[in-house]
Amino acid sequence: QVQLVESGGGLVQAGGSLRLSCAASGNIFSLGVMGWYRQAPGKQRELVALITTGGTTDYADSVKGRFTISRDNVKDTVYLQMNSLKPEDTAVYYCKIEILRIWGQGTQVTVSS
Repeated sequence: QVQLVESGGGLVQAGGSLRLSCAASGNIFSLGVMGWYRQAPGKQRELVALITTGGTTDYADSVKGRFTISRDNVKDTVYLQMNSLKPEDTAVYYCKIEILRIWGQGTQVTVSS
């Protein structure tokens, strides 16, 4: 079974940047749409961004213009570049293989004001 491992989270000041990585144990080209989600304390998990095999992307309104999702089908890795971070971006971030509904373990992002 394919496994996902996220990395790149941490503590950053408001206005700063982080790049999250999601490494898959299998070939992601064949896995179709990949997504990044986040879950803040006391809130439901929400979609942040999606990317198709061909590179078409979609974003939550709250992150448009600040976050960029990308994928490297050779390295079997999906990325989330996060710029102009805000305290409200604080959450555990998860990647997901949409069609298989497989999740990674998550990586914590904390943005201080």
